[in-house]
Parts: sequence; structure tokens; C-alpha cells
Amino acid sequence: MYDVTIRERVRNLLDSGETISAVSRRTGISRSTVRAWRERPDHLVRRASCPRCLEIPELPAPPDKYAYLLGLYLGDGYISTIGDPSKQVWSLRIMCADTWPGLQEECIKALISIRPDNKVRMLPRQGCTEINSFSKHWPHLFPQHGPGKKHTRLIELEAWQRQIVAANPGHLVRGLMHSDGCRIINRVRRQLPGETHWYEYPRYLFVNESRDILDLCGEALDMLGVAWRYSKPNTISVARRAAVERLDEFVGPKY
Repeated sequence: MYDVTIRERVRNLLDSGETISAVSRRTGISRSTVRAWRERPDHLVRRASCPRCLEIPELPAPPDKYAYLLGLYLGDGYISTIGDPSKQVWSLRIMCADTWPGLQEECIKALISIRPDNKVRMLPRQGCTEINSFSKHWPHLFPQHGPGKKHTRLIELEAWQRQIVAANPGHLVRGLMHSDGCRIINRVRRQLPGETHWYEYPRYLFVNESRDILDLCGEALDMLGVAWRYSKPNTISVARRAAVERLDEFVGPKY
């Protein structure tokens, strides 16, 4: 099975006037296969299934859905092989709490948007649902994949991912908050002369054991003009009224 990149190269060589023998020598593909592809263009011209595998790589589209899915992956997702490892088929798995069915639906829509030809599955787990999709291209789309837990290894975005995030920081933060974040009502007790007074205000928290992922969240919040701070070494807090109101434009309560 030849991937899209190889087929695209063969098509370009044939279109440029190269002979079957010349294309075979340059690509290492048998002459009979090159001849069959030339005679059956439908076998040669296939829709590129992965924008990162093109001869000139492109950005995943739509970019807002990708940024959101990136946030979900960094928070509660992981990638693993399926079946025979030599076949290089991967599963992207996102764990979604059953308390928030709306978030599960949004996760499914994002997966379908990025990989429209791949089936999305929902598998019940204890207290949550695993939403997954199989593809050979998940490691190309999420190069942060690697052995071990995310907080035990370096997590950095590629330049092309940063380009997407810079244009869609709100969608990345939404994905992060929908995975490892929450919007709560904070209650603070103040002892006043003769009485105890309680203050209530909304607050966002994002909790993650990876400092790299925390930093990515902070960078995206900075792009949105949202004030934040570390309330704990593993927790980002957004508590100022103006900052919460600004973040509400992109996230809001879970549903």
C-alpha cells in the first residue's frame, strides 16, 4: 500500500513528461505499478488524507476545530497503536466525563471535522466515555505523541501548530478547559464586625501536571488578554472579574 505522498510524487513526475521507466527508477516503484496508475488515474489521484503528509505540507483544517482538538488532546487525550504495530494504525483517545454530554458531542464534531473519513467510536468507561478514532496520521497531526505520560516528557508545539494557535487561542483554551479545567463559583468568608459575610464570584481553574502544557495555556490566555496566575504549582487560576468575563466569551460553564 503506497501512501498519498508517493502517489502524488508519481503523478507529478508523469505529468512532467517522465517515462514509466524513469519514474520507476526514481521512485523505486515497479514499472507495472506505475503503468497501472497511469492507465487508471483513479488509482493514482487520491484525496490527500493528511495535510501534513503532502509533498508541501498544509495546515489541518478547519483550524479552529484543530485548535480545540489540540486542547482536548493535551488535557485528556492520548495516542496508541491498534492491532499489529507494523501496520502503524493509531487511535486518538479522548476521555470525556459523562457529567458533560455536550462536551462529548463537541469532541465528536471536532474529530469528524479533522478526519471526516474516519469513524468515531464511543466506549463506556467507569465514570466517563472514551471517544476515539483510528487513523495512520494522528502522530503527524499531533507530534506531541510519545512514550510515557505527558508530564514526564517535553511538550512543545511545532511551528505550524503555533501558527494555528496564534490565530485561534480561544479555541485552544476552550479545549484545555473542557478537558482539565472548570468554571466554579468561589466562596470566600469575611469576618466583619458583628457578622460573617460570604462573597461569591466565578473563577476558572486549569489543572495539569505538565508545566509545558500549563505554559501553553498561559500563553494562549495572554493572547486573549486574560489575566491569570498560578494558584498552585499545577493550577492556573483566572479570577479577576474582567478576566472571567473575557474568558466566558470563549469557554463558559461546562454543559
